[in-house]
Amino acid sequence: MNAELGTLIVTGASRGIGAAIARLAGQRGYAVAVNFSTGKAEAKKIAAEIVSAGGTALPVHADVSSEEQIVQMFQTAERELGPITALVNNAGITGGFARVEDVTAAAIEKTFAVNVTGAILCAREAVRRMSTRHGGKGGAIVNISSLATRTGAAGEWVHYAASKGAIDSFTIGLAREVAKEGIRVNAVSPGLTETDLHAANGEPGRLQRLMPTIPMGRAGLPEEIAEAVLWLLSQAASYTTGSILEIGGGR
Repeated sequence: MNAELGTLIVTGASRGIGAAIARLAGQRGYAVAVNFSTGKAEAKKIAAEIVSAGGTALPVHADVSSEEQIVQMFQTAERELGPITALVNNAGITGGFARVEDVTAAAIEKTFAVNVTGAILCAREAVRRMSTRHGGKGGAIVNISSLATRTGAAGEWVHYAASKGAIDSFTIGLAREVAKEGIRVNAVSPGLTETDLHAANGEPGRLQRLMPTIPMGRAGLPEEIAEAVLWLLSQAASYTTGSILEIGGGR
């Protein structure tokens, strides 16, 4: 482990953007807690890849809709990997395709439990450990938002877009709250990205359908999102906090 960088927790890191962030963070010198909820085998594989490349990583189970499991995750990561210096709130669900007139209360509640409440509670645990107010040495938090906050995701998942809108507001508020405590808080807002999210929600052809709406004419890669996240975590972004960085090919 690079003692200077310390331990990074990446939630929802068993696949897609989260996995790309975990891999790159391991390469850059973080000890990485590869969080997963259901993808145990995938998370173990990501952690093994980081270790085989000379890094330090550990798969850590936690459903971020559970406060108890979040606390346990932080305790495990800190005990096994060392002091927590960074957090990426990546875990998220869409709640499924549905017009607002058809969405259920259960879908809305689950989406907000994971995307909003979970992210806030993870940030709470990170602040308790990193803030100079609590004896910490500072650190950085990056929340994964979505361009859906601006497009609204009409006809697809307005409830998901609303949850990410909450993340944008939370990012700005928390950044200002802990700015003098050694913690920077930013968000990365990806546009259409090549992951299995689209197929998992029942529309594998979604990227192709929406490709004409992207000025650059292509979807993004998880690795491109990861590069932005690692920049925001790094000292290269030492004067950046409360920012929401859009990465969407001009969409």
